Amino acid sequence: MARNIRDNLVEKRRARVAALGHAEGVGLPEKREAPLIPFLGANGLICEVKRRSPSRGDIAPGRDAAAQAATFAGAGATNISVLTEPEGFGGGLADLLAIKRAFPGLSLLRKDFLFDPEDIEVSWRAGADAVLLIAGMLAGGRLAELHRLTLALGMRALVEVHDRDDLGKAAAFSPDLVGVNSRDLSSFRIDPLLPAVVASGIDWPATLVYESGLWRGEQADFAAACGFGGILVGEAVMRRPELVGRFLSALGNKRRDRFWPAVGHRLFRRRGPLVKICGLTRADDARLAAGLGADALGFVFCPGSPRRARPDLLRDVRELEALKIGVVMVPSGSRSLPPEVGDLLADGWLDAVQFHGEEPPDACREMWPAYYKALKPSGVGDLRVAEDYFCPRLLLDAAGSGGTGKRVPEGVLDAWHRPLWLAGGIGPDNASGIAAGRKPELIDVASGVESAPGIKDRSKLERLFKSLGV
Repeated sequence: MARNIRDNLVEKRRARVAALGHAEGVGLPEKREAPLIPFLGANGLICEVKRRSPSRGDIAPGRDAAAQAATFAGAGATNISVLTEPEGFGGGLADLLAIKRAFPGLSLLRKDFLFDPEDIEVSWRAGADAVLLIAGMLAGGRLAELHRLTLALGMRALVEVHDRDDLGKAAAFSPDLVGVNSRDLSSFRIDPLLPAVVASGIDWPATLVYESGLWRGEQADFAAACGFGGILVGEAVMRRPELVGRFLSALGNKRRDRFWPAVGHRLFRRRGPLVKICGLTRADDARLAAGLGADALGFVFCPGSPRRARPDLLRDVRELEALKIGVVMVPSGSRSLPPEVGDLLADGWLDAVQFHGEEPPDACREMWPAYYKALKPSGVGDLRVAEDYFCPRLLLDAAGSGGTGKRVPEGVLDAWHRPLWLAGGIGPDNASGIAAGRKPELIDVASGVESAPGIKDRSKLERLFKSLGV
């Protein structure tokens, strides 16, 4: 089997260590010269000195590491991640030494593919205040050993996890600092929701750090709202250091969302797709759907829709644990939610908004931060707009206004390379086949379980959930 990107880089580092030693040819002091500075002591932002990326190529070739650290510090950063890996990232241990000597009061994280005890001792001598330990590349016993040695030297260990296997290794010793990487190091693909999913499996006290994929302030807002006390940002601040202040502001915002952490919690514990039943107009139908296992309930607030819900319905079903989503189509040019939807969100009766019209990307978050966008592509070319939206998930629906029973074109689904949230033409007779074939993360069902628009059919609902094994 072909080796993945991470494994190739680890193999190359092992070869360098075998040839040059753990310092990889860099002259180090016999003892640590710099004082230890508490990592994440002042704030949770970690700015990374990063010249190159295996996935994106050159970022800042030849950039002086100490000068870059000075730029970050001038913008308010106190924690600096230093990539000391040369092959994929263009760094080296000399960068760590240079930054610490120039700025002894900064707290430095050594970020590299560290794999044995001597790596920890070398990091300490070079001036690191913390080291990155990647659970995915270390056996459980070795991970725990390196963590213990790191703490014994007074440094802090950022234990990086990405999936359930990584969590199992970390749970054996419950580290107090856990990074969840949105980037899969085997392929370098990013999933912005994955940190919230994995974080739901951390059941011990820990400061959580969201790693990778943060390009905009809105994404940092999302990480903070999901309960991450720290964020690690590389390319974005290398290219635009003025973002440092915006990211610090995001971490200072104490707002917490229920919706996305709850979605993450359900995804972590479910093997099959999440199920949203949409177009509910009656409290008994909502209770039935929730009782059968619906993860989310959709309430339409679009003028003229035969499935339009009355606001009082949300108060009638307030006891239900399923997530409650308001579906809206905001008129072109408007940047305001329907007043009744705004009130329901502010009062906590709704958990999130599904924008189902032509709402532009910048307007969605302005109207309400806990949201996702529905796209209605008629062809592959219509998927290009997906790149413009900041929400961690997008819903694919058939072209039209929703509830039509039409299917998303197969060619569109073939071209979709993100986690799939799918609506359109799903019912009890085809749901299990769609789940097995397309492996959607969420399915959204409306007309497929109705006897009339807005009126759910008990038999169809029961058959739907039975077919999915819920």
